[in-house]
Amino acid sequence: MNIFRRLFKIGKAEAHSAVDKLEDPIKMTEQGIRDLKEDLDKAVQALAEVKALAIRARNDVESETEKAKDYENKAMMLLQQAQKGELDPAEADRLATNALVKKEECVAQVARAKQDQEKFENHANTMDSNIKRLKSQISHYENELKTLKARVKVSSATKNINKQMADIDSSSTVSMLERMKEKVAQEEALAESYGELAKESRSIDDEIDKALEGASEAQASEALEALKKKMGLEGGDGDSTNEA
Repeated sequence: MNIFRRLFKIGKAEAHSAVDKLEDPIKMTEQGIRDLKEDLDKAVQALAEVKALAIRARNDVESETEKAKDYENKAMMLLQQAQKGELDPAEADRLATNALVKKEECVAQVARAKQDQEKFENHANTMDSNIKRLKSQISHYENELKTLKARVKVSSATKNINKQMADIDSSSTVSMLERMKEKVAQEEALAESYGELAKESRSIDDEIDKALEGASEAQASEALEALKKKMGLEGGDGDSTNEA
């Protein structure tokens, strides 16, 4: 059947050697599923038509069976009328015979209708089984398609990330980091150098201040002696001793 040939083709699509990209089997599977669904719709319609024929055949069996019984009853009634003298015996026989002929025609029709009913019901059962199988296959391929699409997304994202990582120039990055380290080291050394210069500058200032401090004390002593002379207090401590 065309349905199962399509199923086989879809099964081969993903493994076909001519397929190089993941998008191709996705498109092929999507188209295959659409084709299968169209076949499914047609199969369901055909099943409905076959079931309708089976129902019609069953109705014919019932109808023709009732007709056969009716013709047999009519033949019996004709014979009874002849026996009662209500109908000419020859005419009753003729009509009863025709009724029985009709009955046999109905019986033959019942037999044909039963054969048709059995045939249509067998066809319907086979088609129903195929339809269930087709529905199962469609569901299977739809699930496979979902999985395949998810795998495509993951692989695409992974590919993009890997591509970005591959595009990074590791040597230039390492070189840049080394230059940054060197610059930081230079800045740290320069900062330390300025610190030492500041420390040295403070030490010199301290020495200068210390030296100047001694000179100031000497100047202050000289100024004190000059003031004593001016006030007539020269050797003040020594004079007081002599007077005593």
